[in-house]
Amino acid sequence: MKKKWIVMPALLLLTAVAAAATMPMWRPLWEEHGPGPKLVVDSAMRKEAIDALVAKLNDHYVFPDKARQIGALLRQREREGKYDGIGDGKQLAIRLTNDLRGIARDQHMMVAFSRSAIGRDDPGQPPTSKAEWNGRAGLLQRLVVPVMAGRRVEKVDHLRPNIGYLKLSGFPPAFLMTEKFAAAMNELADTEGLIVDLRDNGGGAPESVALLVSYFVDGRTRLNDIWDRDTGITTQQWTEDKLDGKRYGGKKPVLILAGPGTKSAGEDFTYTMQAMKRATVIGQPTWGGAHPTRPHRLGAHFLALIPGRRSINPITGTNWEGSGVIPDIAAKPDDALALARELMQRRLDASASLAAAGH
Repeated sequence: MKKKWIVMPALLLLTAVAAAATMPMWRPLWEEHGPGPKLVVDSAMRKEAIDALVAKLNDHYVFPDKARQIGALLRQREREGKYDGIGDGKQLAIRLTNDLRGIARDQHMMVAFSRSAIGRDDPGQPPTSKAEWNGRAGLLQRLVVPVMAGRRVEKVDHLRPNIGYLKLSGFPPAFLMTEKFAAAMNELADTEGLIVDLRDNGGGAPESVALLVSYFVDGRTRLNDIWDRDTGITTQQWTEDKLDGKRYGGKKPVLILAGPGTKSAGEDFTYTMQAMKRATVIGQPTWGGAHPTRPHRLGAHFLALIPGRRSINPITGTNWEGSGVIPDIAAKPDDALALARELMQRRLDASASLAAAGH
């Protein structure tokens, strides 16, 4: 049995900027890497953060009607004094996040607090090359670098000589993933069927999803469209024509393991492959966050992550927001891999029997 472990750099905040960040994992990172003494939030800081939050939602949230509803709720609770006396920035951020999600129920939306000051340029636009990535500093350095090693291709394996296994914990930007995906797919090219394990995939960038999907089709294929509220422009995503690694092709069977730990870009890959009927999904419903997100500064110590774009699948006409990706075959997370191995072997055996019979 051949085994290969591939470690690749990744990020958390950058995926929030570029695409669909993983909110449950992002919050502890912000709190852990916001250095400095305890900061007491006064009434002026609270007002600044709430005023900016209402304005940013109205300007950028993907559903303007929901933004207005959220703004009205925040103003009402502000008048009622619900935020008065909250001097702990972390607790205020949690309270505001809960209020946002109470109306929008959007998994990617949140407010975060940093004990250290947030520079005006910190949330900026994402880097698009390795050189720009290496040159970034400030917030990216504090929050992203410590966890880069945690978002990666976890494992490339041959479970049996003819069954491949690929485990991914994230989808970092495509310029960080090109060589790593190529190495993984070259290792798996000789298998007859592949199991892709996304049960603990925290998300990442749509461009990386498109790159990986490209290995599983035979020609140029349209994937999810992304509508941007700020510009009103819908951008079509397509598979890559040229790949650095060996193409797996559009015929060999693929099984995807998914569940509540499959989030954001992990859901994007799962949903897209399922909608294309290119893979069978095994497990439980996924997290349910489909709206790409950008960060917005709310003041010196608060930041909002506001979904301003919407993924639209050209086959289904919708996405997985709120519902998650519903598996084709239900299985408990701990049982999903064993079930997938058994199912894959049955499919390969049946295919071999048909070939032997001349069909």
